[in-house]
Amino acid sequence: MNYENPLIVQGDRSLLLDVHAPLAEECRNALIPFAELEKSPEHLHTYRLTPLSLWNAASAGFSADDAAEVLQKYARYDVPQSVVAWIKETESRFGKITLIAGPDIEVPVKEGSAEKIVEHFLYLVADSLPVFKEIGANHSVKKLLTTTTCHPELDSGSDAPQYSFLLKLTDRGTIKQLLLQAGWPVKDEVALIDGEPLDVSLRETTSSGRPLEIREYQKGAAHALVGDRGPGTGFGTIVLPCGAGKTIVGMTIMDMLKTSTLIITTNISAVHQWIDELLDKTNLTADQIAEYSGESKTIKQVTVATYQVLTWRPDKEGPYPHFSIFHERPWGLIIYDEVHMLPAPVFRVVADLQAVRRVGLTATLVREDGCEGYVFSLVGPKRYDVPWKELERDRWIASAECIEVRIDLPGAQEIDYAVAGTREKHKIASMNPDKLPVVRQIIDHFPDDKILVIGQYLQQLDEIVKELGCPIITGKTPNTERDRIYNDFREGKIRVLVVSKVANFAIDLPDASLAIQVSGTFGSRQEEAQRLGRILRPKERKSRFFTLITRNTVEEEFGSNRQKFLAEQGYEYKIVRYDGELNLDE
Repeated sequence: MNYENPLIVQGDRSLLLDVHAPLAEECRNALIPFAELEKSPEHLHTYRLTPLSLWNAASAGFSADDAAEVLQKYARYDVPQSVVAWIKETESRFGKITLIAGPDIEVPVKEGSAEKIVEHFLYLVADSLPVFKEIGANHSVKKLLTTTTCHPELDSGSDAPQYSFLLKLTDRGTIKQLLLQAGWPVKDEVALIDGEPLDVSLRETTSSGRPLEIREYQKGAAHALVGDRGPGTGFGTIVLPCGAGKTIVGMTIMDMLKTSTLIITTNISAVHQWIDELLDKTNLTADQIAEYSGESKTIKQVTVATYQVLTWRPDKEGPYPHFSIFHERPWGLIIYDEVHMLPAPVFRVVADLQAVRRVGLTATLVREDGCEGYVFSLVGPKRYDVPWKELERDRWIASAECIEVRIDLPGAQEIDYAVAGTREKHKIASMNPDKLPVVRQIIDHFPDDKILVIGQYLQQLDEIVKELGCPIITGKTPNTERDRIYNDFREGKIRVLVVSKVANFAIDLPDASLAIQVSGTFGSRQEEAQRLGRILRPKERKSRFFTLITRNTVEEEFGSNRQKFLAEQGYEYKIVRYDGELNLDE
């Protein structure tokens, strides 16, 4: 028992972190690899151990013993033996079921047909008879499997591993999804294809004349993904904060693999940024890179596409015509930028692309739809993660202060709010007209900052634009106009820019140093992380992230949820009460 230690480990696998204890910051960083933050009030933060958090840790080489050691090192009281046992049992499931290469077998074209074709099979191998039996008893799973002992016509002979099933290569992704849902993470040890060769290399000096220096953590992330190029390597997710250079990591992986690459990102501006970065920092030429978007649909050795165009279809019940891009070339690498935004329809394609090397890039694995498991099983487990505060300490990202301004709802709107449904309550609170003078006061208080005003509701943003006389970017802004405005902001011709949620992702505005969030998407933690990320590019000055919240409304409740991710990364929110004047010097 050590009363100075910051962590209380409870029998229900929740972890309470006393943020005022001497080792609280050190403990928080130690928990990040294997625990998930649930609550973050003023004094005690609550973390939770989950199977997925432990399996992600295991896939990155963080063992159950490592987790138990962290708990025992920082625990204020004795760690419950049941928690340690559960950690070891849960983490041990990772690796008990393995996919390995199987035989090529002749099978009938259809049942009863004499005509045969050759299909490639995989072995799904259990490490024990009980696990083997449990898999075979799963109704959803067994539809895709054939036991090697019960179907000698498909048996490859004595080379078949003990306790193994045969599985069609085409069902590789689907079986991983189903088994994860059943509590069995699959360790995929099947070698990946190399794809079409491509001579792509990083420059030593960028085309703009500056030396190109790859940071150690960027190299570490790329090597964690590529590995030795043997079985079990070449797929996974890399988690780095916005501003830390995830694009550089992607290009480093391209340099290591030297293969034809498909890059998928969130919007057309991000497509153009990827293309600009590739031309600036690699030896690729413009005639080797294609844009596949609503504006241009060409495919070359390196193709950059948007999620939106891939998930478009003329009929709600019809096929997705642009999914063919995944099979147009022998891709050797697919980069899923902002992988936490991967749309559900694309998961279907990803399930079929398990033989291609792939990497997901993201600042947060949080998905509000609960599909983190799909990212784990189909794109790949977390391979690399760096605490935000660690990169801030090393000055790779800007230091940031997070400030929440709480504003009263005007009396004239109190009745409308009281009788509204939950969604309408959120809209009324978000569009509180008293937020407008607060925006003005913040902008006037920081005359030397380059400022983003970010919001959810276009009507609200239009009113802010009329008040401030500054440009705005929304989903309706033509792409050429959007790129021009972004460029003017970068060059300092614009000091204040109003943006809708289209600017949440993959937009490089390196000089932005202050963001004012006037409204958001309910309680989205991923959105909170992305919006803070807009101002984290390294710079000399401190960045500031303001969130305007209407007091005593659902917006305050949703705002608390949005802060969870930032609290996990070590950011503290300063609360300021607005009563007609905004005192920012306290």
